[in-house]
Amino acid sequence: MSSLALRYGRHLSTTTAAAAGASITISKAKSKLRSEHDPDEALKIYSSISGNYTSQASSRYAQTYAVRRLAMARRFSDIETLLESHKKDPKVTQEPFLSTLIRSYGIARMFDKARSTYEQMDELGTPRSSLSFNALLTACVNSRLCDRVPQLFDEIPNKYGVLPDKISYGILIKSYCEVRSPDLAIERLNEMEEKGIEITPITFTAILHSLYKSGRIDDAEKAWEDMAKRGIAPDVGAYNVKLMNIHGGDPDGVKALIEEMKAAGVEPDTISYNYLMICYCRNGMLDEAEKVYQDLERNGCKPNAATYGTLIHYLCEKGRFVTGYKVFKESVRRRRMADFNTMKPLLEGLAKESRRKEARGLLRTGTKKLPPNLHKAWSSLGEQLGLEKIEEDETKKGQWKDSKLHELWKGRK
Repeated sequence: MSSLALRYGRHLSTTTAAAAGASITISKAKSKLRSEHDPDEALKIYSSISGNYTSQASSRYAQTYAVRRLAMARRFSDIETLLESHKKDPKVTQEPFLSTLIRSYGIARMFDKARSTYEQMDELGTPRSSLSFNALLTACVNSRLCDRVPQLFDEIPNKYGVLPDKISYGILIKSYCEVRSPDLAIERLNEMEEKGIEITPITFTAILHSLYKSGRIDDAEKAWEDMAKRGIAPDVGAYNVKLMNIHGGDPDGVKALIEEMKAAGVEPDTISYNYLMICYCRNGMLDEAEKVYQDLERNGCKPNAATYGTLIHYLCEKGRFVTGYKVFKESVRRRRMADFNTMKPLLEGLAKESRRKEARGLLRTGTKKLPPNLHKAWSSLGEQLGLEKIEEDETKKGQWKDSKLHELWKGRK
């Protein structure tokens, strides 16, 4: 099946490109790719628009989803066949096009292929700049080889004469932070300043996150002071890292920091309000948490999967399963459904309280919307809770009623 899908993808542009372009738009394809878990179907959607992109961003988005679905199915040979076929495309001489291939190999954690693709650029006639260099560094990070990034960072510029930019340094600093070496990250930060390379709030955020995560609170606060000394205004990401550190404590402290953000001209985002909501929940203030959820749109934000998942989790803890089900239905409507482990207690609670209609609705939706690898677990849970039996019994009950009505009708005649 996979080889057939790949042949379909390689030849579609020359046989049915016009028809495919008419039948599905880029926007529709992106929407379908987000919700499609079957790798062959994702590949068909990608193939139907391959070569018909309106932008490089669209190309990268579609390719990313197709490769990710194949990687989840561990179909690495198919990924290689797909990406290597793109090297025959005339656009391969364009650095953005080839950089997308490098990034895609990284998404599949096939770093050796990403590296060899980068090494092929001379042969393919593709120029090198910080763009492809950053794609290679990103592929290394996505392949979970953060410890190899510093070596690449020093080796590639010397070998090919590429100049690292602020994004390159940002990836390097992130890699140091991922391996719990924030002090080395700070050294590179000083190197950036010496070379006159712009230091962005995003770069500082990685260091802050690493320090807070390591429990080095005092050093994190010094990093905040260092940001101010360098004239770097913290953005919402930096503030969210600070919120992450304090959201397990007093809700008033979290609220105060959100107000501080607003006063500094930084608008809190969904993640900011999620931390406030979690803080309320952890302190047993579920009504206040629901109010944060209800006010999200008024505050210019939209709930994400974490918003719904958090609220459903704590509603279930308090036994408020019907309210949890209403939140679940809203998450489905917004296409931001929580994961299986979050919905499991909700299904169990609804079944326990004999909310059979809601429980079956949740079971049906979960089976339909969650990835195929969870269908068996979802079905087994339904059987354990007697939901399948309930459905069968109710069907028989309905048939019994129909037969009785039929007998009565015959008697009247």
